[in-house]
Order: sequence, then C-alpha cells, then structure tokens
Amino acid sequence: MDRILCFVLLLLEAIGLYISISQRKWLVFIFYTQLSNMAAAASALLLVILGNRPWIASLRYLSTCMLVLTFIVTVFVLIPMGGSPKKLLFSGNGPYHHLLCPVLGTISYIFFEQHCDSRVLMLPVIVTLVYGLIMLVLNALRKVDGPYPFFRVHNQPLRATVLWMVVLLLVTAGISWVVLKLAR
Repeated sequence: MDRILCFVLLLLEAIGLYISISQRKWLVFIFYTQLSNMAAAASALLLVILGNRPWIASLRYLSTCMLVLTFIVTVFVLIPMGGSPKKLLFSGNGPYHHLLCPVLGTISYIFFEQHCDSRVLMLPVIVTLVYGLIMLVLNALRKVDGPYPFFRVHNQPLRATVLWMVVLLLVTAGISWVVLKLAR
C-alpha cells in the first residue's frame, strides 16, 4: 500500500511541479512550498523504486513535516494575511502543493510507511532554519523579495522578523514531534 500511495503522490507532485515550473521557471527554488514538494516527490520516488529502507523513511519523514508546515502556513498565515483561498488552494499548483500532496503525503507516511527513529526529530527544524536564513540574507541584500511576507526584512521591524523566525521554528518542531508520535 505504501508504494501505491507514494506512486499517486508522485503523480500529483509531477502535475504540481509542471504547473509551477511552467509559471515561475527557476524562481520555484525560492519557495519553501516548492522545495517541500520536490523533497516529497524525490522521497516518494525512492520509496516506489527501492521500497522501505531506514534512510528513505528519514527522507519521507522530513518531506512529510515540510509538507505539513506548507499546509499550515498557507491556511493559517498566508490566507489570513490576505492571500486568496481560491488562488492558494484551488487554482494553479495550489490544489496539488498546498492541499492534496500535504494531505496524501502525511496519511501515507503516518499510516502506511516504515517510520524513522527519533534521532531525526530535529532534521525538519534544521532544514527549515537553513532555508529561512538563506531567504533572510537574500531579502536583506535585496536579491529576492519574499517570497513570503515574513521574510521581507525591509518592510518590518527586526523584532517582527525575529519573532516570525522563532514562531516558524517552534511550529516546525511541534510538527516534527507530532508526526513522529503519530507514526509510532
């Protein structure tokens, strides 16, 4: 069942990535949403081809946590900050990358796949921190605008930027813990 679900996830990811790349070209690499979905596609592909292996379980765990963060930020941050639910959830790559893939990826990992051990608990936090720091630097240097409001360091006080980063890392840590506990 895990291979079947990961195959379906891979198909949905391919559709979403095709839409994203055709619209944004290389800019897809600045979005956490795209990176989380690329990680999910890669880990699902590995599971489909190689089956359950401990290191693949760790990659599936990482991508699952990243997908959950993508879903939570979309629904509880971007939409309340003025993002269009229709645009973010129901058009373009939104149905795939903000809704279907996070839900299917999470269900597949928690209920049907081999699970990793607790040594990788902080891996999603570390990956999210590295991404966040890179985006903050690129925003500070004016090489990138956003792509999320909380990275726009020139549009908010320093304390707001620090608070956003702390909250996002705490949410990621919470997601990591919950996914790990539910998957036991």
